[in-house]
Amino acid sequence: MDDIPYLARGVNLLGTDSSVLVSSSKYLSNPALREWIALIALKKNGPDFPPAAEMYQLLPILDGMRDFDHIEHMFTEERKVNPALDRWFSEGFCSDFVIEDLKDCAPGSLGGLYYKIATEGNYEVQIVPNFKPQTQWQFYSLRAGQAHDFEHILTGGGFNYMGELIPYWFRLATIHTHIQNKELAGEMSVLSIFGTMRYVIRTMLHYPQVWECALDCIQQGIRIGRESDAFWMAKFEDVWHLPLEEAREKLGVRGAVDLDTQKEGDFWGGLRTTL
Repeated sequence: MDDIPYLARGVNLLGTDSSVLVSSSKYLSNPALREWIALIALKKNGPDFPPAAEMYQLLPILDGMRDFDHIEHMFTEERKVNPALDRWFSEGFCSDFVIEDLKDCAPGSLGGLYYKIATEGNYEVQIVPNFKPQTQWQFYSLRAGQAHDFEHILTGGGFNYMGELIPYWFRLATIHTHIQNKELAGEMSVLSIFGTMRYVIRTMLHYPQVWECALDCIQQGIRIGRESDAFWMAKFEDVWHLPLEEAREKLGVRGAVDLDTQKEGDFWGGLRTTL
């Protein structure tokens, strides 16, 4: 034992009759996911393969690995002890708004801010195309996509690459704060942890000039997620007309500060070469 380096002690690899790579981790056993993680963790940013395309590539990989029957069971059991979640599912509200529905919202209101950002940035309103959810998981996934841009504004995350860290980490904190079953909370957070991993690792490896900005965003997202109400279940249409600070108060958003991360986000994304 004394001849084995301290950090290498305890390794006891198991044999296997398998002809392919296999692990007790379904994530490690998935070749497509291994390739995806290597790509998004080690690559530099470039216009040939933007971050949005990375997530589009990830979604079907994760869907092929999920135990949807078990997820449905966990949601059903969680609803028995989580009245807010039960009400949310029972109402089953899905949005079908288009950007023109917000054109009359006052400047500075939640709806007015989103209308300005979406029209100036030529953003698609629906990250996930509308569909009629058939399961609780599908409903959660659809509403998460529909709420994402509003969460940017409510949490103070700018619409740029660094700004993405705030809603990501808000989700990673708020789900575990408001979901009692931690296995379910973990399943609800898989997409977010893989999504934010791209920013965390690549920032340190290739763009350390904006690491402190990344930390500020991560810290703010976590703080809001742990201190705020579960406004990811909100019906945002009800507060479109309110000024941003009033909308935050109405929804129970706490700890939000509007962070200007545009130049750092542009640097991370390769849109500028200096800070």
